[in-house]
Amino acid sequence: MVWRELRLGLGVLITSAGVLLVRFLVPRPVGMADNGDGWRLLCQLGAKEADRPAEKFVRFAYHSAPACDSAYISSQAWLDKFASALGRLFGLPSVLNLVVLGVLCCVLFALGVTAIVLGLRLSTRDRIIATVLLLLVVADSAFFGYVASVLSEGAAFAGIVLLCGGLLLMNRPGAWRYTGAVVTVLGAMIGINAKTQTLLLLPFFVLALAFVRAPGSRGLARWALPVAVLAVVGTGTALKQGTGDPANAEYREANMYHVVFDSIVDGRHDAAADLAELGLPPEFAKYAGSTWWSANSATKDPSYGRYRDRISRRNVAHFYLTHPLRTVEILHRSAQEVLTARVPNLGSFGEGSGQAPLAKEYRVPVLSGVTGFLAPLGLFFLLPLWLVILWLGVRAFRRRSGRREIGVVTLMLLLFACGQFLASGLGEGIEGVKHQQLTLFPTLLAAVFAGIGLLPRRTGEETLPEPEVAAKSVPGRTT
Repeated sequence: MVWRELRLGLGVLITSAGVLLVRFLVPRPVGMADNGDGWRLLCQLGAKEADRPAEKFVRFAYHSAPACDSAYISSQAWLDKFASALGRLFGLPSVLNLVVLGVLCCVLFALGVTAIVLGLRLSTRDRIIATVLLLLVVADSAFFGYVASVLSEGAAFAGIVLLCGGLLLMNRPGAWRYTGAVVTVLGAMIGINAKTQTLLLLPFFVLALAFVRAPGSRGLARWALPVAVLAVVGTGTALKQGTGDPANAEYREANMYHVVFDSIVDGRHDAAADLAELGLPPEFAKYAGSTWWSANSATKDPSYGRYRDRISRRNVAHFYLTHPLRTVEILHRSAQEVLTARVPNLGSFGEGSGQAPLAKEYRVPVLSGVTGFLAPLGLFFLLPLWLVILWLGVRAFRRRSGRREIGVVTLMLLLFACGQFLASGLGEGIEGVKHQQLTLFPTLLAAVFAGIGLLPRRTGEETLPEPEVAAKSVPGRTT
């Protein structure tokens, strides 16, 4: 049995890695262009370049540059540093080569998919089906470009996949459980610390750990390993977040500025009335649609200092609470951005690829193609989708035998997606499609797990209901 499982796992790992590497490199490498935020991680490597090609092309090699200071915290820096070290090992002249980073991320995704498949108590046929479904999410054109990117979404996606695989393995007995603990720690540290937004995953991860239980384990045997995992992840996260600015305080006011002058004062409603509700002067209507960094930003207005305290989370939250219909309208637009999936202003190809500026690749458009087609429906599609996933997740959780762990992972992903949707939709204002990819990815992954929960479980002692497992362990007692 163990050798059969190991052969299956090795086959899934090699196949997944091979598929993802071909998808990444053939016929030419693909990635995700820098939207301007990449310097926050590049300068930590001494690789910032002033002549970056902006959003139009992916720069696959970053050479050395003068050091700069950035308090930005992201586990993507770990992946970048590891890729940088591998590049030096292979004699590459660049400080960071995104092809090396892309190969590294493909391997991490393959490990995550393999851990998930080994954690599923399904037949071999159904595990193959699960592998295909998982690869459709991981390799989708909306997300895959981040494997070769100076942005931090790639770490978030890889960490989430590894975390799911680790949690599933921790529900299996013996050595699988301890292997799952290692994978869980790796995935949680990468996924939770990828961005400020992914810190929201932490409470749902803690809740999921509370339901981790290998068959027949009770008392100390049940709780020791999950508590140890939580202690390691909690301590590691606290130490990581203490190395810089975990709340991104330097962008807090900028985010609220964009909420005010893009989401609320959007040029499509009564700007004067909205400004009055926010305590801002009516002449600020001319700044509708401006950004914090634009030449016509309200921050350059001589009177801005008198109203700066109105550009705050408390003031924005009060507007949302007192204008529920407008809030729903903003969330509906955010739902459309979630389903749009493809970031419109970022290219997928390198400067020397022969592709047009801002060209995008569509090698695996299956899921994002469907959501993009349905994007105009906004909340009218997203909410029913979440409700179906919720129902299937609860259904799997209540079935217990060989299904509870699938339900736990499904619900963890769904809760994170909903929380991220609200945080980005109501608290960021611009680049909605890009920010909401951290909503769409866990949503689609949760949908896959919800579907997997409908597959028939594999028969055998390992998948017996917990009362039966416990009864088998008591001498003289039959079931």
